[in-house]
Amino acid sequence: IHRLDQSVVNRIAAGEVIQRPVSAVKELVENSLDAHSTSINVVVKDGGLKLIQVSDDGHGIRYEDLPILCERHTTSKLSEFEDLQSIKSMGFRGEALASMTYVGHVTVTTITAGQLHGYRVSYRDGVMEHEPKACAAVKGTQIMIENLFYNMTARRKTLQNSADDYPKIVDLLSRFAIHHINVNFSCRKHGAARADVHTVSRLDAIRSVFGVSVARNLMKIEAADDDVSSSVFEMDGFISNSNYIAKKTTMVLFINDRLVECTALKRAIEIVYAATLPKASKPFIYMSIVLPSEHVDVNIHPTKREVSLLNQEAIIEKIQSAFESKLRNSNEERTGSRSQKVPVHKIVRTDSQDPAGRLHAYLQVKPQSHLGKESDLTVVRSSVRQRRNPKETADLTSIQELVSEIEGNSHSGLQDIIKYCTYIGMADDVFALLQHNTHLYLVNVVNLSKELMYQQVLCRFAHFNAIQISNPVPLKELIMLALKEEDLDQQCDENDDLKEKIAEMNMELLKQKSEMLNEYFSLSIDLDGN
Repeated sequence: IHRLDQSVVNRIAAGEVIQRPVSAVKELVENSLDAHSTSINVVVKDGGLKLIQVSDDGHGIRYEDLPILCERHTTSKLSEFEDLQSIKSMGFRGEALASMTYVGHVTVTTITAGQLHGYRVSYRDGVMEHEPKACAAVKGTQIMIENLFYNMTARRKTLQNSADDYPKIVDLLSRFAIHHINVNFSCRKHGAARADVHTVSRLDAIRSVFGVSVARNLMKIEAADDDVSSSVFEMDGFISNSNYIAKKTTMVLFINDRLVECTALKRAIEIVYAATLPKASKPFIYMSIVLPSEHVDVNIHPTKREVSLLNQEAIIEKIQSAFESKLRNSNEERTGSRSQKVPVHKIVRTDSQDPAGRLHAYLQVKPQSHLGKESDLTVVRSSVRQRRNPKETADLTSIQELVSEIEGNSHSGLQDIIKYCTYIGMADDVFALLQHNTHLYLVNVVNLSKELMYQQVLCRFAHFNAIQISNPVPLKELIMLALKEEDLDQQCDENDDLKEKIAEMNMELLKQKSEMLNEYFSLSIDLDGN
């Protein structure tokens, strides 16, 4: 094992952060937003391989910061790891600019407020190629990357062979433009007179970027929750209605002003559309979600494309419900009558509140041969009901302690699942499939049954319901049957005398304990041992 040279390490890391030209544009635009810019202009040549130029009117970079500007892990956004929990800026690792200098030629021109002139400096492999030179400059910063991936032959060839990155860059800028309506974005090819992205208001942004047909068929949506125990968030945005038909879903998602992706949320929304508006099942969605910073982990992806949320499932569920009611209402207004469609949460195999989904629906009931059986059935049902609702637990201290132990260790969520679950079927000899709400559970029936029986016995101790046998059974005969059952050599009669004696002794013992057996287990034994 040997230690890699630092330049090799840096180039490997750079290839991960700057995966293609659009990655570099995203990092630079996010830096411009962090600098509180109100205007961001992007110019691209050869899909970004020849040139990417991002100019903004933000607060600029201080002269004294220029020497370490492009070193790895230098940042103005945080100083301690704990700062990540409350970070509001887009960037924080201090890797992006450094990465660009390892795979391209970077030139920075910047001026800060109150300065008479700006500075220009070029960078390579994380360091300045020369001292900053004084120059004329307009407010803000301009960063230029030339010859991207000049030293990564395979990457450059792949990108040159594929359709160039310009449409992806336009799409990225469009997404930023829809969300940041106070910032003027423009994006154009080098040498082109007119820009391909130019925005004013949010709906204007959507109209100019995605077309009139999208903007015309949008509805506003909002949802919020401030329940600390489940989820705290605010969401607003625009979503397409039933008239919008497309081949694929377009989702523009910002979480705390970060442009991110969330597959689980996208899938949940697609399910709602498929269920509510089957013909318009590929929607357009723009959504902005705001949560407390400490509820978002921004540090889970090398290019910060994804984030992790506290209580993500609960948030997705609430947003899904908001979408469902919005779409349902709009659909009803459009058709003029109430739709008979099933709500999304009920598009499940069965429903625990509906008898069709309960266990006894799986029993094959044989037709009654004659009416006399009906009364017997009523008796059996009432005795089953009694057994299911036992009287108070026994007042024995030992039993009370065991019951208290169970109650102390019980889990309300699991109790709820068991109480309202629906049986679907056996998966194999041990596991069964149960459904609760929209979740499917694999349950170890053997373990569950043992625990259930143990708890039932404790709860019914000293209150078992007796079964009346028409002819009392002699204990001695029962014990003899058991002894013979255990006997491997069925033909041998030599041991019969011994068995008789064992049966006699055990019968006497049980007769002596009959009072306790009756009180605790409802086993009644008479003086003759029946």
